[in-house]
Amino acid sequence: MSDLSRFQPLDAGAIPRFAGASTFMRLPAATPAEVDIALVGVPFDGGTSNRTGARHGPREIRNQSSLCRRVHHASLTSPFDLLRVADCGDAPVNPVDKDESLASIARFFEDIRKHGARPLTAGGDHLVTLPILRGLHKGNPRALIHFDAHTDTYDEIFGTKYNHGTPFRRAVEEGLLDPKRVIQIGLRGAISHATNYDWARDVGIRLVFIEELRERGLADVMAEAKALVGADETYVSFDIDVIDPAFAPGTGTPEIGGITSFEAQSLVRMLSSVNIIGADVVEVSPPLDQSGLTALTGATMMFELLCVMAETMSARKSDRQALDV
Repeated sequence: MSDLSRFQPLDAGAIPRFAGASTFMRLPAATPAEVDIALVGVPFDGGTSNRTGARHGPREIRNQSSLCRRVHHASLTSPFDLLRVADCGDAPVNPVDKDESLASIARFFEDIRKHGARPLTAGGDHLVTLPILRGLHKGNPRALIHFDAHTDTYDEIFGTKYNHGTPFRRAVEEGLLDPKRVIQIGLRGAISHATNYDWARDVGIRLVFIEELRERGLADVMAEAKALVGADETYVSFDIDVIDPAFAPGTGTPEIGGITSFEAQSLVRMLSSVNIIGADVVEVSPPLDQSGLTALTGATMMFELLCVMAETMSARKSDRQALDV
């Protein structure tokens, strides 16, 4: 196993949490060529249709992630003792040119892919997932496990096909995702028209509304999700608005009646063994929550995702090494 000594978070017993560089989980900065998991930001909200501010998400999530500790209390996983993890910076964006931003974000993630690292991303609005998927694309469509209050499969909003309500429709159309291996969990809220979900259903996307999640229970729904994606390469997208705004109010399109923050943690923990090739936490808007609670929740969800990614990637690496002996 590679030397992990360089890729360790700062010791809060030696350097207090309010001191030192503001990096994800107080880790060192590095390049994608040096790591197994690249923690990155995409500070872009040019796809937002109403309440803005998610461009500030990565910076405040970094700040709040100083409260993340190194060992998961339930699984006892210490991701920093399994794989090389570091803060690999932010994707370049142009705040006044959406097309240029989509292209530069895609190139940033293509570079991560070519170096063999797997990205764990702080957004940004949900449009950023589209260029991430473009950058990670290797020719075959991927599976997707998507936690959200909304499907984000509209065709257009205000006459534009590229916004935070359309990324997964574009991703299916571009061959980045296989719709029959896509599941969206936690959906809820009033819609603009009774036909809003027709396209997603017609192409085979599995929609799990909050009522079904409550009736069946988290474990049953996640067992279905894991069976749907199987061993395939899977992207995980976590929109913070899947959580009830009582717990995470700082987001662009809040919908009451959502899951609790503990239920969100539980859902992500059940991703253990899924072959996650990348993941994101998006739509955290710090200006809409001056308490910092939403950004703290976003940082915590990134840590939960990091733990399951590190567990699975480390186990797969060990299996391959055993086969080579």
